[in-house]
Amino acid sequence: MSFGSVLDEFARNIDVRALTTEQFVQLLETLCMLDDAGAGVELSSLSTEVLADIVAKASKDQIKGIAAHQGLRAVFLDEIFRRMSEHFVPERAKHISIVVGWRFPSDEYAFDRFQTVIEDGRCVSSADCGRTPDTTITVAVDDFIRMATGNALAAAMFVTGKVKVKGEYAPAVRLSGYFDIPKVRE
Repeated sequence: MSFGSVLDEFARNIDVRALTTEQFVQLLETLCMLDDAGAGVELSSLSTEVLADIVAKASKDQIKGIAAHQGLRAVFLDEIFRRMSEHFVPERAKHISIVVGWRFPSDEYAFDRFQTVIEDGRCVSSADCGRTPDTTITVAVDDFIRMATGNALAAAMFVTGKVKVKGEYAPAVRLSGYFDIPKVRE
């Protein structure tokens, strides 16, 4: 059994609902600290399905706790964008060439920024791909985490104004269709 599957099993057995927001954040901080210390506990080894499952079980306040914590916020955003290319389905994005800029408000005047570039049947995401975006999407980190893990519908986020788009609107609406977004286990 690989360590990733052991960590997945450990994470599956945590009763997230029994934790307060502070305890939930503290648990994730501890896992990140073990990762940083080289103790062999790496959040990147959690399967996407288990990560999505944790988000599904977490309360909105617990997810807001991740978004409010500078370190966890960075870890979750980095992890989601790192995994995008793994979940990209090239057949769904034939003949698509788009650069999406992402803006996540971090305070009244600042944003965390990422880019996703889809072209030539590939998807690359990072903090800065150095390209001029065709579309810029602004969304709160907690809403993005829920949306990217299949725990909130992108269409509903657009309709309710939780997702704001500057530039080409249609590609932003179609974007989630280019990915195999995890299905939350019941």
